[in-house]
Amino acid sequence: MTGFTFQTTKSVLSETGATEKIGGILADMGCRTVAFVTDPVILELGLAEAALKSIENAGLDVWICSEVVADPPEAMILEAAQTARAKGVDGVASVGGGSSLDTAKLVALLANTGQPIAEMYGVGLVTGDRLPLVLAPTTAGTGSEVTPIAIVTTGTSEKKGVVAPQLFPDWAILDAELTVGLPAHVTAATGIDAMVHAIEAYTSKHRKNPVSDCLARQALALLGANVRTACTDPGNRQARADMLLGSMLAGMAFANAPVAAVHALAYPLGGHFHVPHGLSNALVLPYVLDFNMPDARTLYDEIAPIIFPDLADKANGRRAEGMVERFTALGGELGMKTRLSEVGVSHNHLPMLAEDAMKQTRLLVNNPREMTYDAARAIYEQAL
Repeated sequence: MTGFTFQTTKSVLSETGATEKIGGILADMGCRTVAFVTDPVILELGLAEAALKSIENAGLDVWICSEVVADPPEAMILEAAQTARAKGVDGVASVGGGSSLDTAKLVALLANTGQPIAEMYGVGLVTGDRLPLVLAPTTAGTGSEVTPIAIVTTGTSEKKGVVAPQLFPDWAILDAELTVGLPAHVTAATGIDAMVHAIEAYTSKHRKNPVSDCLARQALALLGANVRTACTDPGNRQARADMLLGSMLAGMAFANAPVAAVHALAYPLGGHFHVPHGLSNALVLPYVLDFNMPDARTLYDEIAPIIFPDLADKANGRRAEGMVERFTALGGELGMKTRLSEVGVSHNHLPMLAEDAMKQTRLLVNNPREMTYDAARAIYEQAL
């Protein structure tokens, strides 16, 4: 067997109401002044109240950083880290979506090291250590609570990643209550995002391994079985909990067997058109799957009936094709936008998008089939 390494978050707490324990967890790690990273909507909806109350009850001081925006810009992250350092923060917690969790990771790192963020972009380039870190996702999609990755928008549109084991948090908190109020279109987009993580991990050209494979398959089983229920019956806490668990397992998988062309082609959509990450992935997913078919058909055959059980009766080859067909239809079935033209993309934008996608070399090397500029442009054309 080919050798491999596998790393993940040290501790996981999956329990309804688990955010009420965040303060005690931080206190047990020796924290006294905590940066709480979130966004204005999370505060407005009251989703941070239980965590903030627990931090107060634990006798800890807290600075609330609530300026996080989607596709977090480098300047915002640097300002937050500078403020955290000035306030003597010795621990970081976050309740929020992927942008908040990614910001919290970098604040925990930058507030504790003098290394410039520009030197961190890439894989394994972080030299310092971070502050204690606790993350609680409010969407079942990014898996950021169990990945060593933080995505930053640099300049006006380009996204870069910091990938380093220091970004694994100490604790991942899975609390289904945090996701109960999510609108159906957000639940759908983040759910498909999590499926993309699992699919790309399972077919990754580099570092695919037996542990990530098991996690990806279990993630796809949970996500495929629950995404429709979570969208149509948003108060169903069991479905919500299963989606959170599936998202986390997919995160563990792709943290070790990295994602590929779906993400590479999705990033420019977020950078230029501010399309939410999950929706960006969903918009290009079927066409990247179809492009990869010559090199990934066998693996697609294996996972297709896990996501869509009725495909189990199909012959080999037809399962993979059936999966592409189902994903082509799934977005519309769940009430999502399904065409790039619906998010402001026109034919004139395709060269720019394809050029930017080709810059994502960190991701493209993992794709089962080599991606070219012409292929990327053709995929955008199909998705238009």
